[in-house]
Amino acid sequence: MSRVKKTRKFAAVKRIIGQRDARLKKNQEKGEEDGGKRKASKGRQAVVREVPQVSSSLFFQYNTALVPPYAVLVDTNFLSHTVQHKLELQSTMMDCLYAKCVPVITACVMAELEKLGSKYRVALRIARDERWERLQCDHKGVYADDCLVDRVQKHKIYIVATNDRDLKRRVRKIPGVPIMSVARGKYTIERLPDAPEK
Repeated sequence: MSRVKKTRKFAAVKRIIGQRDARLKKNQEKGEEDGGKRKASKGRQAVVREVPQVSSSLFFQYNTALVPPYAVLVDTNFLSHTVQHKLELQSTMMDCLYAKCVPVITACVMAELEKLGSKYRVALRIARDERWERLQCDHKGVYADDCLVDRVQKHKIYIVATNDRDLKRRVRKIPGVPIMSVARGKYTIERLPDAPEK
């Protein structure tokens, strides 16, 4: 039998903690003292990051709170396009979603329509209809886009009806909120998982 040759193992040295290692107690105490001095010299506080609370009605991107009868938050732009295309508001919404819909008009949208003057008087007359639900706003200012986005972020039970490109872009950033718009003489819906395909 041959004898097994023993080879020398290089770098098989016992590891030793260095004097400047951060795990040593004396170095930890020094680090805390230095950290306090550095913070005081810079005059800045630590950045506090907040993660927004995810709605309990969301299952990934699917919003389980959206069930018929759908509450549809109507924007000024949507009403004016409805008038241009000579569409009836509630019946066309029901044709789009195959379910009962309740158009919801906020005080900000009403104020915006009143400000626009006589050009939008037909849209204003449609908005004043008693069949639609009204929502009072408790914030300052009457900018409808901010009002709608804020309301949708708080309560994810609405479909946002708008043709405004900027408002659509802002609503798309909020998960689980569908967008309804007027296109080619009918209403279209995006981001509603149960929506019928046409």
